[in-house]
Amino acid sequence: MGGGETIPMNKKALSSEPGQNIFLHAVVDLGSNGIRCSISDLSPPSTRVLPTAHFHRINISLYEAQLDPNTGIRIPIPRHVIDRVVSAIVRFQIVCVEIGVPQQNIRIIATEATRTAINSSEFIEAIFHETGISVQALRKEEEGVIGAWGIASSFSDVEGLALDLGGGSMQMTWITSHAGNVHMSPQGSVSFPYGAAALTQKLADLKRDKSKEEAHKARELFRKEMADNFRAAFDKIEVPEHLVKKAREQGGFPLYLSGGGFRGWGYLLLYLHQTKKRNYPISIINGYTAPKKDFEDTEALKEVARTAHEIFRVSDRRRKQVPSVAFLVNTLAESLPHGIKEAHFCQGGVREGVLFREMLPVVRQQDPLEVATARYAPPSAQALAALILAALPRPSATRSFPSSISLHLVQAFVNALYYHSTMSKELSSSAAMFSTSTGILASTHGIPHSHRALLALMLQERYGGELPPRDMGFKTHLQGILTPEEVWWTRYLGKLGLVLSQLYPTGSIDTSKPRILPRAEWRTGLGKKGNKEGLDLTISIQRVIYDPTNLKEELEHDVKRIEKVGKRKNWIGGRDGWGIKVRVLVVEEDLIA
Repeated sequence: MGGGETIPMNKKALSSEPGQNIFLHAVVDLGSNGIRCSISDLSPPSTRVLPTAHFHRINISLYEAQLDPNTGIRIPIPRHVIDRVVSAIVRFQIVCVEIGVPQQNIRIIATEATRTAINSSEFIEAIFHETGISVQALRKEEEGVIGAWGIASSFSDVEGLALDLGGGSMQMTWITSHAGNVHMSPQGSVSFPYGAAALTQKLADLKRDKSKEEAHKARELFRKEMADNFRAAFDKIEVPEHLVKKAREQGGFPLYLSGGGFRGWGYLLLYLHQTKKRNYPISIINGYTAPKKDFEDTEALKEVARTAHEIFRVSDRRRKQVPSVAFLVNTLAESLPHGIKEAHFCQGGVREGVLFREMLPVVRQQDPLEVATARYAPPSAQALAALILAALPRPSATRSFPSSISLHLVQAFVNALYYHSTMSKELSSSAAMFSTSTGILASTHGIPHSHRALLALMLQERYGGELPPRDMGFKTHLQGILTPEEVWWTRYLGKLGLVLSQLYPTGSIDTSKPRILPRAEWRTGLGKKGNKEGLDLTISIQRVIYDPTNLKEELEHDVKRIEKVGKRKNWIGGRDGWGIKVRVLVVEEDLIA
């Protein structure tokens, strides 16, 4: 392995030269299909979401550079390609100096194409000679581990098989990540020479100078070889029994996919979902989930790649690789024990993997949505979140609210509760709804699409729910990502947020006003006939001798918005859809401090 020992970022000396920022970390990812240069700002408190301070991609395929264009035989990386790569890194070093990255925080990481190059040592030495930075060439087992850590950075919770499809190779391991504790196979990962570019070349070689029948036979023999290797790898990585049991019960393993080859497949699915199938509302690949049926529909995706004039985020190079990725997906689906349940696409790669692995566990366990919204939090954010949580009923033996309505989601909602309040009424509701997909939170790393939809709909309701006709369709499509039950709760919580924002217009709980204390319970006997089951929300106001703010009167007027959410005509899907009857009472009581 080239280069010296890397030092975890939490152990580095907190010192730097004038004009430098010790929290800036630069990574050069020498990949097979391209070279990515990034600078991440890991300043607290937003460290967990790996904010990007700079990024650019250099369109140099180290894999293709090692193939003779006439014969397809492997050759050393040509000198002119080495010179281009070295020059690009030197230019990036200049960017690092301008932005303030300390020299010791710049690292160059190489994967399959560099590791297996005929002249790998010459290439690595040329980079070191001109840049003064040792190249860290990942072993094939370690490459998949870094990819898995990148996947772990992409979600709060992960549990399934992790696959990384680069240009030259593919890696497989299992992974679980909960509350910042990441576990994966003790064997690291298994690497296969089935990268998107490598597989495209291999399948072309199997056809060359053969009859149609001979080519088909060679292709099927290779498919069997791949399937056998996948099954052997599954055994080698020693998937825990609890993951196998869950896969058996749920109809397959969740796949967590990273690498350019799989991201290209994900963008094809997004294209299909945004055009021919339905108007899917979010165009961010990280956190996008595709069901088994769509993920394995290789014929539909090959047809899209062949006929579509232009596909968002799919280059001509990726388009040419689609048949080989389809071949891989088909073989993988047939060979994995218990099959595939669903596919989660991740932006996490080398940059995210190396940085996330070095974070302290206490940082890794933070919720990305809560971290990303913290900078917008009002003065009394925690107290306001406590009021909203108090307005959620405790789960009973028969009733509860969705697990997706979590403490972290509520805190993120409160953090962002006032951000769009200075906008005019014609803008605030729409801007809040788009904030998680194209607005202030769009670039936040680590948020599943379902969480983006939940927060967007809650914020939109916080501004009254009124939208111009142009935006109504987008709201409907956001709701389509969620269950009807989740949608209903976004309305309930959104209206709670609206009431609190009117009660505390600056986001600071005014001590000159009487205290309030919500409490919610599941209740039977609601409705005019007393035959409805639903939610009973009581808002207690501290009894005082004199209240110049007329708080009780103000609240009694405002809470009607919450009660309307429970009216049958406002249920999700209409009168026969999903909803809960809501009764709100405002009472004065002697509250104990």
